[in-house]
Amino acid sequence: MSGTAFDPKMLEALVCPLTQGTLRYDADKQELVSEAGKVAFPIRNGIPVMLVDEARPLET
Repeated sequence: MSGTAFDPKMLEALVCPLTQGTLRYDADKQELVSEAGKVAFPIRNGIPVMLVDEARPLET
């Protein structure tokens, strides 16, 4: 894991930029998952990268 941990309390303030929906924190993969948008946003050095271009498509 990176030097800085993600604070799960940040989820209260973050929404998916695609759907404006809720996100789920995946601690194992260090991602924020948007089930509605079918993408996962990476967390790097404890900071969520909420850019659509950086999102990983979820397997269907």
